[in-house]
Amino acid sequence: MNNTKKISQRGIYILPALLTTGNMFCGFTAITYIWAASLARMTGDMTFTMANLNRAAIAIGIAIVLDALDGRIARLMGATSQFGVHLDSLADAVSFGIAPALLMWGWGLSDIKHFGWIACFIFLICGVMRLARFNVQSGELKHFVGLPIPAAAGIIAAFAHFAFKYKQLPLFSAPLFPYLLLGIGFLLGISMVSTLRYISFKSLTLRTGKSHFNIVLIALFIAGVWFFSHEMLLILSVAYFLGGIAGTIRHKFWPRTNHPLPGEEEENAVENAS
Repeated sequence: MNNTKKISQRGIYILPALLTTGNMFCGFTAITYIWAASLARMTGDMTFTMANLNRAAIAIGIAIVLDALDGRIARLMGATSQFGVHLDSLADAVSFGIAPALLMWGWGLSDIKHFGWIACFIFLICGVMRLARFNVQSGELKHFVGLPIPAAAGIIAAFAHFAFKYKQLPLFSAPLFPYLLLGIGFLLGISMVSTLRYISFKSLTLRTGKSHFNIVLIALFIAGVWFFSHEMLLILSVAYFLGGIAGTIRHKFWPRTNHPLPGEEEENAVENAS
């Protein structure tokens, strides 16, 4: 009986770790595709280059899904642990720090050499700092402080995925396009270490009275991504990024006058500390 219980508990802890491992595997896979794209770019084969960058973007997107699942499943099963937290952070540093930074480098930032290198490193170091700050924050916050690193990586991946379908647009062949990537890299890096408020979906549940509405929204989201992934993913990722800016402005200039909800006092304390 006791042996069966121990095996069951061990299985509960293994499942989130397997999802985290899958997250890191996707990040590593993305890096190999980016390497292949860089080699193709050196030969002038832009079709193969964009195809591999698109595969890398998809791998990063799958890593984002696995990252969302491992944390949620761990909380539902009561299988959270310090080991899981640190393993998840290391996987995120690979999939959402190194992989998107290299994606920008292989896509166009290598053309502007030192400035492109600096933009990639700024994105990476800010992402790692964002992960470190998240690990010391309370897990019950209703808002993230700073743009989450999966969201930052998602914007870059969605942009590359969009470019694969619309590569004929003049924007992607313009001489100034690498400088657009440069600006995106710096902007996302700064956003990750900023005090912008971003919505956390940890409280999203299907057990409330609005569960039917949530199910419909999830179904529409899946259908939209399935049929219009190139457009939908870019729109949603940019909307989330801009939503954090808009929410921070509203919170700063039109604060709520009623008493804060449980957990918000702690959230404000974390923001002030950061």
